Amino acid sequence: MKMLSLEQELKKNAYPGRGIVIGKSEDGKKAVTAYFIMGRSSNSRNRVFVEEGQGIRTQAFDPSKLEDPSLIIYAPVRVLGNKTIVTNGDQTDTIYEGMDKQLTFEQSLRCREFEPDGPNYTPRISGIMHVDGGGYNYAMSILKSNNGNPDACNRYTFAYENPVAGEGHFIHTYMHDGDPLPSFEGEPKLVAIPDDIDAFTDLVWTSLNEDNKVSLFVRYIDIETGEAKTRMINKNK
Repeated sequence: MKMLSLEQELKKNAYPGRGIVIGKSEDGKKAVTAYFIMGRSSNSRNRVFVEEGQGIRTQAFDPSKLEDPSLIIYAPVRVLGNKTIVTNGDQTDTIYEGMDKQLTFEQSLRCREFEPDGPNYTPRISGIMHVDGGGYNYAMSILKSNNGNPDACNRYTFAYENPVAGEGHFIHTYMHDGDPLPSFEGEPKLVAIPDDIDAFTDLVWTSLNEDNKVSLFVRYIDIETGEAKTRMINKNK
């Protein structure tokens, strides 16, 4: 698979929607993830990321302007022991609860489908990072309608064992802006992961469309010690 420029993938797409990047830093020492949200409506744009325990939650920036919280208020990141869960919806909780009961990542998502927001039927994208005693692997999932047909749910899981240093994978909800919005297609995209958390955070944030970007979360986890560094940016301040 050809390695793509994450910067260019973001800059050339005005509306990738929500996106997850997971990989390993170039020096091979850090497990890395980034999660961003975007919005076209005033309701979607009226959000910020806030810390919640070891993870984060979305929250209305101006509670008086919150219209429908059902698909925009959720915990995108939660930590279960040595596992970090990153998703674009409340399936974070589904995965957390399932894996806490010894279900696999894929099994935990069997009870979920794409979002009920026709005609877009936004895909549910999810990731799981497992960092344990110097070992690291991750997996990503997308649940989407069958080419816009909500009668069928297509489920794809991509597992990455012994990830290669400097490589990561990027998955997002929409191919590009549109009406209805076209769902992501194909495998997660191969992208480069640098060593510097601040440089990576800046690259992602500055590459996102200025009008549509809302919030960004980035975390680097030391694979040997489990120590984590986190960066968070909210457009609303």
